[in-house]
Amino acid sequence: MLYLASRSPRRTDLLARLDRPFRALDLDVPEVRAAGETAQDYVRRVAVDKARAGLALVADDPHACVLGADTEVVLDGEVFGKPVDTADAAAMLRRLSGRTHQVMTVVALVAAGIEQVVEVVSEVSFIALDDAAIAAYVATGEPMGKAGAYAIQGGAERYIRHLAGSYSGVMGLPLQQTEQLLQAFESKGVAHV
Repeated sequence: MLYLASRSPRRTDLLARLDRPFRALDLDVPEVRAAGETAQDYVRRVAVDKARAGLALVADDPHACVLGADTEVVLDGEVFGKPVDTADAAAMLRRLSGRTHQVMTVVALVAAGIEQVVEVVSEVSFIALDDAAIAAYVATGEPMGKAGAYAIQGGAERYIRHLAGSYSGVMGLPLQQTEQLLQAFESKGVAHV
């Protein structure tokens, strides 16, 4: 059985597009970057932590296969998590304005005795945003709960000048790479997912 270790409705919707039965697990995994931890190592660790926590939650299922993922916006080596309030969201958007940043998504798939991880890095370029545009977007509430204070699939799409990489990866789950990971597990006979 495939499980998704995520509370994210976006990830649930994205995984459903792969037409595989799965069950979402409601779990809370701390997302705190350790001192000296690179952005890449942080995203990888959180994705693996989510998958492992999910596997522990369904330990009574010997056929469990758990998918965990984490997505972070990175600019100049700094990880932009979810904004704590509207002022934080506006500050993030001001920093992203007119610049190109990276969106790192790591997908971890774990089952008894096996772990595999895939990392997808996309580059997203924003147009220059004035204070009025930032204020209007923040007022929609959409930036809250989103890494980097924006949703590419929502109102922020109008601010994206260029995307190089995975659109679904920027949303939170790179579908092509996730499908490959699931197929690799099946081909090894680890689990039927």
